[in-house]
Amino acid sequence: MKIRLGIPKGSLQEATLQLFARAGLSIFLNARSYFATTADPEIECMLIRAQEMARYVEHGVLDVGLTGLDWVIESGLEVVTVSDLVYAKQSRGKVRWVLAVPEESAFHSADDLHNRIVATELVQVTQKYFERKNVAVRVEFSWGATEVKPPMLADAIVEVTETGSSLRANHLRIIDTVLESNTQIIANKTAWRDGEKRRKIENLSLMLRGAMDAQDRVGLMLNVRKKDLAAVLAVLPALKKPTISTLSDEDWLAVNTVIEESQAWQIIPLLKEAQAQGIVEYPLNKVVM
Repeated sequence: MKIRLGIPKGSLQEATLQLFARAGLSIFLNARSYFATTADPEIECMLIRAQEMARYVEHGVLDVGLTGLDWVIESGLEVVTVSDLVYAKQSRGKVRWVLAVPEESAFHSADDLHNRIVATELVQVTQKYFERKNVAVRVEFSWGATEVKPPMLADAIVEVTETGSSLRANHLRIIDTVLESNTQIIANKTAWRDGEKRRKIENLSLMLRGAMDAQDRVGLMLNVRKKDLAAVLAVLPALKKPTISTLSDEDWLAVNTVIEESQAWQIIPLLKEAQAQGIVEYPLNKVVM
């Protein structure tokens, strides 16, 4: 049994490959091919543009793929949403498709764009957005470089952004959010009904989410006398509760927990004050809830 996996080519490609590597599955690319190999003989890979991923998953060319919620909605196709993976090109946050206009324009809301031209790659979503607001506009498909089109080629744009820096650099002002999006694992309906393929897809999802949950977290190990345990536990946040085990010396305990990496700077000195000893901070590859 093999599953065919779609990796998004383009802006999400590098972040996706890094995520798979952290999850423990190396993907080997050939610069001259859209096919890739993996360390798992049961997984075959293809590089597909995120905009087209839902089509090839829905048609059964791929069993599973990673793409944005935005492109799934835009396609209007029926696929199984296996899991949300909140990461983007530059960050671990969601991206936004925003309605933006020239800084010096008189447009301040969607209502001001009646009978105007709006350029975007996300045509169907944009049309439905204006229909919900009962605003008649002409939505034109943009092949790219959408930010440079106002005011000469369009009155406004709907464009994706993580930070807004590209829009500001092109003297554009955001007036509304059309859609928030994040990366998703999507599956073909037939593949999802196949027991073996579904198990493989679920395991893939489990490992990817585990790698994401481990990001920005570290493990802490320490020893503490039984009489000082309450003071140590008062310092420690935890996903659930720290693991506590006995040592060969009956008066001592070992404590193991997971914390946000940013908290270690404040927490470790407090643990020392609470009489913890042998404190070890270590990196995490995966955290599986």
